[in-house]
Amino acid sequence: MGVLDTFGLDGKVALVTGGSRGLGLQIAEALGEAGAAVAITARRESGLHEAARHLEERGIKTLSVVCDISKNDQVEAAVDQVLGRFDHIDILVNNAGATWGARFEDLPLEAWDKVVRTNVDGTFFVSRAVGLHMIKRGQGGRIINIASVAGLRGTDPSVLPALPYNTSKGAVVNFTRALAATLAEHNITVNCICPGFFPTRMSAVTLERAGDRIVAGIPLGRVGNDRDLKGIVVLFASPASAYITGQVIAVDGGATAI
Repeated sequence: MGVLDTFGLDGKVALVTGGSRGLGLQIAEALGEAGAAVAITARRESGLHEAARHLEERGIKTLSVVCDISKNDQVEAAVDQVLGRFDHIDILVNNAGATWGARFEDLPLEAWDKVVRTNVDGTFFVSRAVGLHMIKRGQGGRIINIASVAGLRGTDPSVLPALPYNTSKGAVVNFTRALAATLAEHNITVNCICPGFFPTRMSAVTLERAGDRIVAGIPLGRVGNDRDLKGIVVLFASPASAYITGQVIAVDGGATAI
């Protein structure tokens, strides 16, 4: 097997949460382009149908499943549905998330609860359901968590006043390390990607308000595009990363390097 062959995902099945738009859809495209069948979840059915059609038009075998990851019963039902269609799951990408922008003085308790429940509890719920399947199957697996550069350090509240989001993504970063150590004996690797600013629905207001300031702090001089996550996702999902686990990498144009 040549080195380029180790990046192939033929015969693999990937589950991408929050896969109906934005970074999740980019990730689903990447895994499908590398040869995997892809199941995507989202809370809203309408966006899922459009995303599934988008992927299928590119020749990617796709399943879409409505699922709110903050509710464990829906997570378990969604995983069962994916297994019913594809029989196994080799790759999990925990991408679904929530945010809430507000000054500290104005932050309602329900905002904290919503963000932490989705980003922390939801990531655990899906990892647990898929991880137990991977352990039972006995053929290893890949878990990739999508955190954020906001989980690596504090942010200027005049740019990103999102304390619950920052906190929850920091939790995802260390969850990655702890889960990697826990699942290593089962040959399941767990790694984390921390995107910087990408033009998504979640970041649209921030980029509109402070885009010039944000770009000024990025050494490569731009925000991310619709291809910039594809390579690292395929690396972490593929046999090429067999000896990489518990690692956290920022995809941010160099913003966290300065």
